[in-house]
Amino acid sequence: MLLDTRLPIRYIFRDILPDLIRVFIISVIFQLLKQFLAQDIPLIPLQLPTVLGGSISLLLAFKISQSYDRWWEARKVWGAITNDSRTLVLQARTFVADTASLPPALSIQALAYRQIAWCYSLGQSLRGLDPMESLGQFLSAHELAYLQQHSNKPLALLDLHAAQIKELYQQDAINSFQQVQLDATQVRLCDAMGRAERINSTIFPTSYRLMVYLFIYLFLITLSLGLVETIGRWEVPLLLGIATTYFLLERTARYLQDPFNNRPTDTPVTTIARNIEINLKQLLGDTDVPTPLPAEAYYRM
Repeated sequence: MLLDTRLPIRYIFRDILPDLIRVFIISVIFQLLKQFLAQDIPLIPLQLPTVLGGSISLLLAFKISQSYDRWWEARKVWGAITNDSRTLVLQARTFVADTASLPPALSIQALAYRQIAWCYSLGQSLRGLDPMESLGQFLSAHELAYLQQHSNKPLALLDLHAAQIKELYQQDAINSFQQVQLDATQVRLCDAMGRAERINSTIFPTSYRLMVYLFIYLFLITLSLGLVETIGRWEVPLLLGIATTYFLLERTARYLQDPFNNRPTDTPVTTIARNIEINLKQLLGDTDVPTPLPAEAYYRM
């Protein structure tokens, strides 16, 4: 999840430290050139780095905006998954009146537990982790065996949903209108899964990141040449401070553009899935309701 109020300094500078070291080396080189080869250093008017800095600011603002749009869209998708997961179980509880006569495979509990498993499996799949992890506590042996035959585990779980809804209709546990309502909820879940997969598989252009990086270093080099003639050795800390700002903005945009990369800034799919599990188990009246996932250090999983 996005970082909380307490933000460790080491986390901020850990990823940009190599870039700051390069900038420091550039500053020291120009300081040495000024001291020993002052006549050979070209005079750079400060207007040039000013123009470059303004252009880079516009590029970074655009990149951060686009990256946050991707992150926010992913968060909206999982918000819809939360709502539709609750709706699915509420509809089943309302529509299916005679639950005692149903076999365990067609029970509302089986549907709810399978939906919980779907949420965990989808989150793991989007993060590139094992989509079958911890599903044994929610699914039967038959369902687990069925999942092994499919490469897309969340889609296979939705297929099991569809089979159960069809069987409920055939056994007159629900009428045709209720079947349509349950199918509509499942369609929305499938649509949310497709949108999340589309965000996850769409690569942010690498050439754009390289171009921004090139412009940042070009700006810092010209700024260093301009400042070394005006403020001398104070150019080193000033350049490092300016470089820190630009690199932090670029890193922020880069992390937000991949909302399922299992970083502190990604969409908290595990936390959301746990909250869905809590809600659905409480609707069923279960006693083994888990507690919400606590925040780990300064971010949430």
